Amino acid sequence: MKRKKIAVIFGGCSSEYEVSLQSAYAVITHIDQETYEMVLIGIDQTGVWYLYQGEHADIPSDNWKKEENCIPVVVSPDRTLHGILLLKETGIEKLSLDCALPILHGKNGEDGTVQGMLELAGIPLIGCNAMSSAICMDKEMAHRLAKGCGVHVPTSYSLTEQERKNETKIIKYGEKLGYPLFVKPLRAGSSFGITKVAKPGELLSAVEHAFAYDSQIILEEMVEGFEVGCAVLGTSELTVGEVDEIELSEGFFDYTEKYTLKSSKIHVPARISREQAEEIKAAAKRIYRGLGCSYFARVDLFVTPEGKIYFNEVNTIPGFTSHSRYPNMMKAIGISFEELLSRLLELQP
Repeated sequence: MKRKKIAVIFGGCSSEYEVSLQSAYAVITHIDQETYEMVLIGIDQTGVWYLYQGEHADIPSDNWKKEENCIPVVVSPDRTLHGILLLKETGIEKLSLDCALPILHGKNGEDGTVQGMLELAGIPLIGCNAMSSAICMDKEMAHRLAKGCGVHVPTSYSLTEQERKNETKIIKYGEKLGYPLFVKPLRAGSSFGITKVAKPGELLSAVEHAFAYDSQIILEEMVEGFEVGCAVLGTSELTVGEVDEIELSEGFFDYTEKYTLKSSKIHVPARISREQAEEIKAAAKRIYRGLGCSYFARVDLFVTPEGKIYFNEVNTIPGFTSHSRYPNMMKAIGISFEELLSRLLELQP
């Protein structure tokens, strides 16, 4: 039987470039190569696309971009090809694809930009579509829709680049929210640009820091309690992994904690009652449907001391190494990393 030709896209013009390399390597080395033929497409940090034909082991160490292993490529706008154009020295070569699996994190990869390009090219996409990806990446829009799904959301205020120097307005927003509060870029992942602000004197510098990552930011109230996550898989029928729980000893779950767990722990399953876990899963499924997600996503929520569930965010391409949160939540219900990838690739839209 002819193997399906799947483009696995990694890297990206994003602050989360290195994270993508780790996730993509895990995916590439666990896909059933008897069933699927992988076409590896690497995007360097300047945004140049390449067909990568080198060793898989060179990807996580960021040694993949060698001239002898890379052919520049572009996505073809010809929907009848539904593929890419290889820009070889001898001329242009066409390559059709059966589907594409972007393993990209953050801006220019998880925000609907690449998804839109693939959709225009007629390349079937494994993952959330352009609209859903853009909505989930936009913290303010995602919060509005989650609220419409009947889930509590933190109070927040947004600031545009034009309002950046309006200190009076910024200070007023801080007073309304109370301290501590969070300042976040509107569209960024892996906690880049996020600051937990403990007192008014720290607010303006936190705002400047967030603007370094995006042209729009939000000030958000801090929800007392702890963070939980739900791994959701599916299109028509949904599979939800065990709820996990982040235990923090200090600060918040920033970039360092997410990738080193220096002073935090992740519990799978979460240390909550079965009834509360089911309530969290139900909320996650409502959000997944309400924000138009498909194939896979991780829904992150907060649980207050009173047991109220608050929406945090949706990661449309969560970390995907074999030890990342999403695969571990699925592993807790008996789905191995290899089986998870097989199920994902076999899903129908």
